[in-house]
Amino acid sequence: MISRLSGKLLEKAPPQIVIDVNGVGYEVDVSMQTFYLLPPLGEAVQLYTQLVVREDAHLLFGFATAAERATFRQLVKVSGIGAKTALGILSAMNADELAQAVAQEDVKRLSSAPGIGKKTAERMVLELRGKLVPENTASGLFTPAAAADETDDIVSTLLALGYNEREAKAAVKGIPAGTDVGEGVRLALKNLLK
Repeated sequence: MISRLSGKLLEKAPPQIVIDVNGVGYEVDVSMQTFYLLPPLGEAVQLYTQLVVREDAHLLFGFATAAERATFRQLVKVSGIGAKTALGILSAMNADELAQAVAQEDVKRLSSAPGIGKKTAERMVLELRGKLVPENTASGLFTPAAAADETDDIVSTLLALGYNEREAKAAVKGIPAGTDVGEGVRLALKNLLK
């Protein structure tokens, strides 16, 4: 899928922007956190992206950091939170603030985000505890993908291979940070066979 876009910023109309990538204009929805970090029109920009395919549309979401994208990916896994709501949450608070609110079980802070009621905030605490990437692991528009993003991909691959979540998470412990997904899966499978 589309993982990253690099090009020239053509339009800014929150929450949407348009990036020209070699003559093709990509319409991207961004959080207000990312929007405030964008350069002036006509300047070069690079964003991490997530493509969301719905029955009626293909939507592209952009993020200034890999941590913000990883947080978005975790948010849309929570029952009752769609892509637009997740973007609204990330507009109200950055990835660090969200991780802190979840860790502290601050339902009041979480329910202050647009579209989030008390029940959804409580569900977020339950389903996101320990799964959010702190912003300080990847900040800036040109930061390489966070190691936690690779670890999530390794765990997802192990789950697809039929291992349960506990086994998959135990298998990735001890894998050096920065290991690519293919090598990480190989090492994790080796750990599982011990």
